[in-house]
Amino acid sequence: MKRPLSPILIAMLLAAALSGCKGKETPPAAATPIDPTLVTVQADFLQRLKIAPAGEGEAIETLRVPARIEVDEQRVARIGAAVTGRVTQIHATLGQRVKRGELLATLHSTELSAAQLAYLKALSQAELQRRAVDRAKLLFASDVIGSAELQKRESELVQAQAEMQASHGQLSVLGMTESAIQKLASSRTVHSLSSITATLDGVVIERKVTPGQVVQPADALFTVADLSHVWLVAEVPEQQAALVKKGEAAQAEIPALNGKRIEGRLIFVADTVNPDRRTVTVRMDVENPERTLKPEMLASMLIRGTPQRRLLVPAAAVVREDNKDHVFVQLDDKRFQLRPVTLGQESNGYVPVQAGLKGGERVVTEGAFHLNNERKRKELEG
Repeated sequence: MKRPLSPILIAMLLAAALSGCKGKETPPAAATPIDPTLVTVQADFLQRLKIAPAGEGEAIETLRVPARIEVDEQRVARIGAAVTGRVTQIHATLGQRVKRGELLATLHSTELSAAQLAYLKALSQAELQRRAVDRAKLLFASDVIGSAELQKRESELVQAQAEMQASHGQLSVLGMTESAIQKLASSRTVHSLSSITATLDGVVIERKVTPGQVVQPADALFTVADLSHVWLVAEVPEQQAALVKKGEAAQAEIPALNGKRIEGRLIFVADTVNPDRRTVTVRMDVENPERTLKPEMLASMLIRGTPQRRLLVPAAAVVREDNKDHVFVQLDDKRFQLRPVTLGQESNGYVPVQAGLKGGERVVTEGAFHLNNERKRKELEG
């Protein structure tokens, strides 16, 4: 049988329990976290702000794509030799401006000599057959020969003339002009020198020949380009290909010319998509009278799209924070919230809002920069 606790023992246990409770303090309640995107301002600060509801408007998106300058393929000539031969002299240097018909190089060709000799033989044979026909006609008129013999002589003349014409055509293929062929026929002197001449006015932008080199007709030895017009070529992503159309005005910025902006028109929009890059090739024709635009320069092409209805905010309302775009949305008379938004490209001082804001919400259109500084100050003060 258990004995009841004595009053003294109960008092001692109670005192010990009270002393233990005094050593433990009740933890304070956790503080409510402050939203760093919120800022509260006073009435005098509100006077420095302009606030307006976000609304829709016409937005023209400008597509910016990397581009490069290229020669106009309709104003470029890749010039080679008309015959096989060895280069004896080069008259044009890289970067030299040349005129149409100007001599670029000279080469020695045994092939040309053989073709000239064949032409002179065919020419002599045709003349011989012509005289034979003239004699046959006289003999036929005197009843010395019959009509069959005359027809035979005439047939031989036709064949000789055909061979002469074939030789004449071969010399033209080998690069001889009509005046040079006539001179050959009159002088009856064979020469083996062939000239390589410019086929248009322009600048020698490429030279792939050296003295003593043996060249073939398929070799491109010189490239001459008229740089008074150039092409600006860009690759537009296929998702944005619908924004570009042939004939539309476009602009380009040239970093090498201190960001100079030039005007032009799209002269070509490809009908197919590049399967590797998933892009559509576009070209812009640009006048280049001062020759400041040089092939292979890098550029940015700016293509204006068609106007579309978009939710717009003034560009002055945008606050750049942590490499993201934000706007201040008014919550009530004194409170504002810094809200992240996704924006399109600026046009005429307004920016289309793609996400983060609804139509009719009131945003700070002027003074957003000062309001953001006030928000940061209060955040530092805790």
